[in-house]
Amino acid sequence: MSYTIKDVAKEANVSIATVSRILNGQAGYSEKTKIKVMKVIEELGYSPNAVARGLINKRTHTIGVLFPKLSSSLVTDLLDGIEKAANDNGSSVIVCHTESNGKKTMNYLQLLIEKRVDGIVFASEVLKEEYYQYVKKAKVPIVLLSTESYAFPVPYVKVNDFHAAYTAAKYLIDKGHTEIGMISGNKEDIVAGKPRIDGFRKAMADSRIVCEERNIVNSSGFGFRDGIVGLPKLIEQFPSVTAIFAASDEIAMGVLSSAYQQGIKVPEELSVIGFDNLDLAEMTIPPLTTIGQPLVKMGEVAAQILFKIFETGEIPESRIMPHKVVERLSVKERA
Repeated sequence: MSYTIKDVAKEANVSIATVSRILNGQAGYSEKTKIKVMKVIEELGYSPNAVARGLINKRTHTIGVLFPKLSSSLVTDLLDGIEKAANDNGSSVIVCHTESNGKKTMNYLQLLIEKRVDGIVFASEVLKEEYYQYVKKAKVPIVLLSTESYAFPVPYVKVNDFHAAYTAAKYLIDKGHTEIGMISGNKEDIVAGKPRIDGFRKAMADSRIVCEERNIVNSSGFGFRDGIVGLPKLIEQFPSVTAIFAASDEIAMGVLSSAYQQGIKVPEELSVIGFDNLDLAEMTIPPLTTIGQPLVKMGEVAAQILFKIFETGEIPESRIMPHKVVERLSVKERA
């Protein structure tokens, strides 16, 4: 037999409102009453229906998360953090794979709002006006993760991609390299592509090292295949290159694989630094030196911001998370 909140209230000889307040951690009852109600709930095996609870407190205790690509190791780490915060706050997570497809993204936003999610984490791509206006009209809180918006007042959690890329290039320069190339993401990507290119260029300029078109290979994305294809292109246009900044760890792993296929020794002949510090970075041969961004913590903080909005109704400040160089064995100092 399936029991309802009415049955619990009747058996405990309290009002339905009191049972609801106890279930939702609200005030207005004694500790003795709470113990009595919780005992009845246990005896009846009552499990509160999330939708019914939502009708009472206007919360469904679910959040939606939109990712452009689910196969990325980066996504796994971000999602670990989101789920940790959600579990700590008694909520569940619905994950949507948008493939950076506008129509698919809108369909998922519609689905999440129809399911009355409490809020949305929008990750790793540009927040377009149609997305923002749709969510704003529905009055659903939204937080950006590993992306930001200059056009809309939406809180975000990310590293400073420009500064982090600057740090990567400066690290190679400090190791004595001057013939430095970059395999970037999409240069039209204003979230991570362009800022990382600009940071690389700025570090080169500040050290008075010439940086021309030959120094950079622009990829279509941030994947392993981009590194495989990018290294031969870079060597062809910049044969004297001794060090490479890869705009993601997955690109860097592609570079390591391509270098192996071409008989190029890393780091003896070519130094490589990546960006992300994925778990896989320490498993490559050689282990990859990279720019670490605290991905799990970033996901956790983004979800925590959502819960803060639920509790207070106020929009917390955005968070720029720290980055650092994680030294392993893929960069060699030049004599």
